[in-house]
Amino acid sequence: MIDKKLLQLPGIKKILMLLAGSAVLQAIFIIGQAYGLSMTITHLWNGEGVSNQFNWILLFFVSFALRHLMTYVREQVLEEYAYQQAKDLRSQLLRKIFRLGPQVVQKQGTGSVVTTALDGINQVEEYLHLILPKMLNMMIIPWILLVAIFLLDWESGVVLLIVFPLIIIFMIILGYAAQSKADKQYKVFQLLSNHFIDSLRGIDTLKFFGISKQYSKSIFTTSERFRKATMSTLKIAILSTFALDFFTTLSVAVVAVLLGLRLINEVIFLFPALTVLILAPEYFLPIRDFSSDYHATLDGKNAMDDVNQILKLPESQDAALQLPTWSADSRLDVSMRYNYADKLGAEADFTVQGYKKIGIIGMSGSGKSTLINLLSGFLRPDEGQIRLNEQAMSAFDQPHWQEQLIYIPQNPYIFQRSVRENIAFYHPQATDEEIVKAIEVTGLTELVKELPDGLDTKLGEGARALSGGQAQRIALARAFLDQERKVLLFDEPTAHLDIETEVELKERMLPLMADHLVFFATHRLHWLEEMDYLLVMDHGRLVEQGTLEELKQKNGAFTTLSRALRGDEA
Repeated sequence: MIDKKLLQLPGIKKILMLLAGSAVLQAIFIIGQAYGLSMTITHLWNGEGVSNQFNWILLFFVSFALRHLMTYVREQVLEEYAYQQAKDLRSQLLRKIFRLGPQVVQKQGTGSVVTTALDGINQVEEYLHLILPKMLNMMIIPWILLVAIFLLDWESGVVLLIVFPLIIIFMIILGYAAQSKADKQYKVFQLLSNHFIDSLRGIDTLKFFGISKQYSKSIFTTSERFRKATMSTLKIAILSTFALDFFTTLSVAVVAVLLGLRLINEVIFLFPALTVLILAPEYFLPIRDFSSDYHATLDGKNAMDDVNQILKLPESQDAALQLPTWSADSRLDVSMRYNYADKLGAEADFTVQGYKKIGIIGMSGSGKSTLINLLSGFLRPDEGQIRLNEQAMSAFDQPHWQEQLIYIPQNPYIFQRSVRENIAFYHPQATDEEIVKAIEVTGLTELVKELPDGLDTKLGEGARALSGGQAQRIALARAFLDQERKVLLFDEPTAHLDIETEVELKERMLPLMADHLVFFATHRLHWLEEMDYLLVMDHGRLVEQGTLEELKQKNGAFTTLSRALRGDEA
């Protein structure tokens, strides 16, 4: 039940020792509690006065108070520990996701990754908070109490000793059934998360094609699957809890009946019989507590498995290389092969030197975006021989390379921050004068004038919405602010814009590309004349490369592609 990864957490040995000591002390206090109460009742039954029972009553209340004080202290320490470990685990997870880039999101699904990083970590925190004390209590307290019961009445001890393993076996059987249901529920939950995020992203497209209502049936079906999986899990949880309560209550009742019969026959004295009867429910209490929260811990265990799967994903095998900063004299030789498991990848061999604009062209699905992701280090090639000047590396997932990049995707993200913060997101030390200049260069001046709070106007979710062209201008302003980064990656940045907006943006973008190494993925032909060199992609492979004039003279793949694109545009 306890994930082996728990034993590798920092400080876990100290916590386990603390919990073990707490369990031993709790068992002693429970015995003291039962002993004081039994002595008080026995003496009163024998006709002694209440005033003579002060010491025994005091023993009961002191034991009771210390028992719950120990529980309180344990909960406070464990809550702080679980919170800190969950916080550290979330930081590790986010750092890992950012190091791996979009590939982990593509494989796991956006909804699944978001759920794991948010709700999943919270479930791990609850898992740590619940599983550790309950497991230690179940492993220690019953056996100390059983020793006390054997000293008081060995026959009752034998009954309890026989019943306990039977309950454990019963729990294991139900536990396997519960875990199977919980695993299924968690997988459906991940599917629902991915489905919901994808639906939100594509709602405009669904409305455009008039199938948004039809698509809602798919969301309803997935939601129903999750509801049924949840109800199925709850049925097992309720059944197991009821069965465990029934068997433990029955066991205590059996002990009580046997003790009662022996008291009637004067085989046992009142004090040991009463003490055993008080200790019997306490003997089963740890296993009942564990069972009641078992199903709550399953989600935490599944979430921790998911987190560990992401943390185990391989990163770059190269040590962090000290790569040179790109300059007019730099040279890059690239030979890469990458294959998706279920769709086309990208194969490319080319050389580029100095500041140039490299166009990556091809039809949709030809591998342009995959090549951009390989160049950015977001994807790691299956085979790679890359040389930057004299420095060899197997992939672009190197910090010193990525620190030189500016990446502008098809749909740049607008953060829920002010205009100033959005533009200066990658360059937070920028002054207002620098931000205003970037706004002027990218044609955002009129937009900022229209905003109620100017640069302080909030953008993003739940605030001021932007058009596609305005969002691209924000991305260009970010790029303009950071003049230190000399490598620009554009992944079809104008693919979703109308031609008028694209032509206007083009005039703003071209000056930004000067004195930079630019990789510009597009399927729009009017960009090609602005490029110094072209890479032609087809079905995941680089099939032609050269200048625009060279490709026209070859009358090969580029010519075929140009005709097809002109046909699409017509």
